[in-house]
Amino acid sequence: MITKEQVLDAQTKWGNGVVKIGSLKDNRSECENYAKEFLDERYAFKTAAVLFKPTKCEIEQFRPTKAEALSYFIAGEDRACKEDKGFAIQPWTKVRFENAGFIFEDNRAIAMGNYFFTDLEGNEAKVEYTFGYQLVDGELKIDLHHSSFPYTNPDNVA
Repeated sequence: MITKEQVLDAQTKWGNGVVKIGSLKDNRSECENYAKEFLDERYAFKTAAVLFKPTKCEIEQFRPTKAEALSYFIAGEDRACKEDKGFAIQPWTKVRFENAGFIFEDNRAIAMGNYFFTDLEGNEAKVEYTFGYQLVDGELKIDLHHSSFPYTNPDNVA
């Protein structure tokens, strides 16, 4: 059975990886190599279908391939999706998770909640997420990634 501690560890590794990608943005080849490694370590692209729906996508909202996920995280001249600006190369200084709940099974887990991305000025961006994990060779790999900005009711906007 997958444990809460394993999911929390996977979330920490994911957040640290996003921060590291951004820290490497001035060295494109190193950033790209690390981002590819990050995707291999954190996501199940090598072993399963991955349902990837990142936050800032309007035209190509769903990204089933590693190349499309890489495009989202670091963009670049040869990006797979032209709308991408490179979410992870913002850069961010910290990522923290606030989990609303978990579902645990033998070889699968799902976590849902908010995660917060801190920019260089200390501002936090709140994003809602659902991540599905599968156990692959003793390591949790993401096979479901859905994130979106919280709903804003236009009637409550001043």
